[in-house]
Amino acid sequence: MESRSTLIGLCVALGIGLLVGAERERRKDTTADRSAAGIRTFAVAALLGAVGFVIGGVALLAIVVLVVGAGTLVAYQRTRDQDPGMTTEFALVLTCTLGGLAISDAMLSAGIGAVLALLLAARNRLHHFVRSVLTEEELHDIILFSATALIVLPVAPDRFMGPFDAINPHALARLIVIVMAISAAGYVAMRWLGTQYGLPLAGFASGFVSSTATIHSMGRRAAGNKQIMAAAVAGAALSSLATIIQMSVVIALVQPALLIAMAIPLALAGVTAALYGALFLIRSAKERGQRSAGETGRAFDLKTAVGFALLLGLVLMLSAGLNAFLGNAGLLVGAAVSGFADAHATAASAASLFAAGKIAIDQAIFPILLGLTTNTVTKAIVAFSSGGKAYALQIVPGLIAMILVVWLGAWFFR
Repeated sequence: MESRSTLIGLCVALGIGLLVGAERERRKDTTADRSAAGIRTFAVAALLGAVGFVIGGVALLAIVVLVVGAGTLVAYQRTRDQDPGMTTEFALVLTCTLGGLAISDAMLSAGIGAVLALLLAARNRLHHFVRSVLTEEELHDIILFSATALIVLPVAPDRFMGPFDAINPHALARLIVIVMAISAAGYVAMRWLGTQYGLPLAGFASGFVSSTATIHSMGRRAAGNKQIMAAAVAGAALSSLATIIQMSVVIALVQPALLIAMAIPLALAGVTAALYGALFLIRSAKERGQRSAGETGRAFDLKTAVGFALLLGLVLMLSAGLNAFLGNAGLLVGAAVSGFADAHATAASAASLFAAGKIAIDQAIFPILLGLTTNTVTKAIVAFSSGGKAYALQIVPGLIAMILVVWLGAWFFR
């Protein structure tokens, strides 16, 4: 078995060397000072790394990589006047390292090798995208988002603290990243499809991540450009449709019998949200073709994302305080309180209690509807705070209509 694993690793190493080397071979010129590394050099370097790891483990692999690195440095000194870039040299060192990795983890090595070949082959497209497609502001936003997601989020403490132990810094940081990502998705969709279809599509997709955050992001975008108000409202409304779909899936996974009992109310709520979004989608037809950078604005605003997280944190503290003062007043109080932050958690907990036989089906339906209602209150507050009165007055009627039909559906079809 060990010999077979080693043979597979050697084959993967050779495949990586040939794949990356073939791409580099096509980049070599035909002059006397052409690049020293081609398909044969890359294949040999990958096999050298693999054989070095087989014979001497990590220690010998490190020596082999250093030798290959020294060779690439000598080659670079000879060709740097013609080509000052070091992509081929670094790719050769990485290929040698991947050859050694292929012995211990062939799948990981093959995946990294494929990504390396892809990056090398996409050279012209990447250069064109960064230099000609991306603006200076967009590049700044990408760097800011990466710093927030890869630096701030991992170091944020993942524990509850503050008044009533209601604040989790890691959860709030994750929410900030989500808001930034949703806003950026809307921006990309607008540039790609225009406002008429881009924002509604982005709103629906982002609703599966967080409908509340989507309503906030759409509100900020609408506040910055009144001409895209209808499209932003359509995206916000369709995010509520995503909420209903996701809630139905959650209930079905926990207790399918409960979903059957709630099928009509949830279907009515989903249809209402879809129709309301479609109404504003039609109204946004006159905004078709608005794709310029001036009309799309920035990908996101960090200050508004932080402000949204602080607002939701305040709602969580108030909810926790209410729960603490009232004590354990039962399932309904808990459902109402948790619904301010997340309607899906309320649905999952009620479905779990019903599945465990602790409550009847009627007792499970009411907390779910109550949590959905209080979550709608949070969405209304967010709509006013993010997009102003003009935006909120178009969002809130749709939210109210959705809640009314879900309650009426539960009343008449229970």
